[in-house]
Amino acid sequence: TVISLTVFQGADIRRIGEIPIGLPPLQLPTFSPAQMTTMFVDGVMLGMLGCIDTLLTAVVADSLTRTEHNSNKELIGQGIGNIVSGLVGGLPGAGATMGTVVNIQTGATTAVSGLTRALVLLTVVLGAAKLTQPIPMAVLAGIALKVGIDILDWSFLKRSHKVSLKGSIIMYGVLLLTVFVDLIVAVGVGVFIANILTIDRLSEMQSSEVKLISDLDDDVSLSNEDKQLLDKAKGRVLLFCLSGPMIFGLSKAIAREHNAMKEADALVVDLSSVPSMGVTASLSIENMIRDAHDKGLQVYVVGASQKIAQRLQKLGLFDLIQPEHVMQDRTAALQKAVDRASFQGVHA
Repeated sequence: TVISLTVFQGADIRRIGEIPIGLPPLQLPTFSPAQMTTMFVDGVMLGMLGCIDTLLTAVVADSLTRTEHNSNKELIGQGIGNIVSGLVGGLPGAGATMGTVVNIQTGATTAVSGLTRALVLLTVVLGAAKLTQPIPMAVLAGIALKVGIDILDWSFLKRSHKVSLKGSIIMYGVLLLTVFVDLIVAVGVGVFIANILTIDRLSEMQSSEVKLISDLDDDVSLSNEDKQLLDKAKGRVLLFCLSGPMIFGLSKAIAREHNAMKEADALVVDLSSVPSMGVTASLSIENMIRDAHDKGLQVYVVGASQKIAQRLQKLGLFDLIQPEHVMQDRTAALQKAVDRASFQGVHA
């Protein structure tokens, strides 16, 4: 700034220029039915983009300070600030990664640094605007370039070739989108693809936990009593074991076991190790139970939590199952199924 004012005094240099002085007047919002749709859509879009930008900034700050932010507090504070900003004619804002990084790199450790920065800007607006007018835009560009370089995780980039191929594709894809398109678009695409790959990986891992058992299986943890009951049933009782959260990616594994279901007298669906169940997985289990019911099998549902039981009830599955066949103990359900299968075998 000093050099531009002394050495290049007559040069045509872009500067910050004039900044309006004083607080803006209060502007109460006006609502009209014709604008409600546009206001709602634009508000939702700006809100989503602001949330993504703020949470991204918070993650960057966490990596630099080795702390953990509170996402709810960040977003609630941002929402309150944007509401107040709108009342004085301001534009909606979000977390600024550049400003946050500069703050941290200059020694900021608490929220007081952010408050101090806001007070400095308020001072400029209230009366010190003339001091900032001669600052060249090149100075701000240089600061932005330096901060942008510092944001990069150079230690990871040096080892990026050692990560998986999928991880590298996501990283470099997000990098290219950030440079040539937009940061928000890059983050959105990266998060979406990463979530899809994570769901696929979790589905592949959990699919091995979906098993339809008709005889003893060393890969399934059963009590000695359960093993004796299955051995006594001689394949006439099928035990369908599920474990872990049932996400939509597991519907294929459920359908696979469903198609492999052989002729039997009873089907015991064990949900005691299932904490949650998605809609798609619920529909796959519904298809299996309805098919078993149509084939004349006695169906038992074991260990369903209250939430899962409510979902199955809404699907109408409990209309196909006798109330006494909805149980909480797997051994008791197997005992009842085996006794009934043995009774049918005697009277066949």
